[in-house]
Amino acid sequence: MQLGISTASFFSKYTTEDSLQIIKDFGLETCELFLTTKYEYNPNFVDIIAEKASLLNLDIYSIHALSMQFEPELFNKVARTFDDALECFKLIANAAKMTQAKYYTFHGPAKLKRKPYTLDYEYLGQRVSLLNSIIKEITSNKCKLAYENVHWTYFDNPNFFTLLKKNCDIDCCLDIKQAFQSKISVYEYIESMKEDLKNIHICDYTNEGDLKLPGKGIFDFISFFKKLNEIKYNGPIMLELYPYNYSNLNEIAESLEYLKQCFKIANK
Repeated sequence: MQLGISTASFFSKYTTEDSLQIIKDFGLETCELFLTTKYEYNPNFVDIIAEKASLLNLDIYSIHALSMQFEPELFNKVARTFDDALECFKLIANAAKMTQAKYYTFHGPAKLKRKPYTLDYEYLGQRVSLLNSIIKEITSNKCKLAYENVHWTYFDNPNFFTLLKKNCDIDCCLDIKQAFQSKISVYEYIESMKEDLKNIHICDYTNEGDLKLPGKGIFDFISFFKKLNEIKYNGPIMLELYPYNYSNLNEIAESLEYLKQCFKIANK
């Protein structure tokens, strides 16, 4: 396991391109690239990112997009709507190719209505398979989707992933704060994900649900890391913060040191 951080952690405080140097200054070697605007989906911008990451010897393990801009419509049955969303998807796939990202952290459709949802897993599996085939073709089979649990999307419970992977080949990304917000144990998600788990997003939280830097909340990272060792997880663990979770970069550095100490204890 290796510690990394998402560039989303610096949104509104530092530009995406400037955040790469910050990540390197933390002594980290891997990150998730979060592209938040169509401006950043443009190949000219991604080229700047790829060149800077190469100069810094920083591995962009995964790539993420502002999902609500287009990802839900990738499952729309209307051709014109799907085709428009697919244009954005292909831009992200191309960004993955340019940055040599191994995974595209993916949210998929959202649950926008307060009603029970009856999901067609066969159809969902077909669309996921199609999207995976497109990103694999664009990246010469070097990048795949990693479907992330998010409490306001279809993947708001472990059973969603259990049923989805019966209908397609799919990997996943675990987000511990999203598991908490779903009111479901993170370990239930892990049980569903198992060997398909390829990426992890972490932060901390209080009993009241306020999000915090790791070490400032109630989450038991030592037990969590022990569980990851137990299932032989060997991917990265990405710190993913919101800008209001910290006041300065020193606080992030201290949190990273806390996580390193948890690693050491868990590995004894």
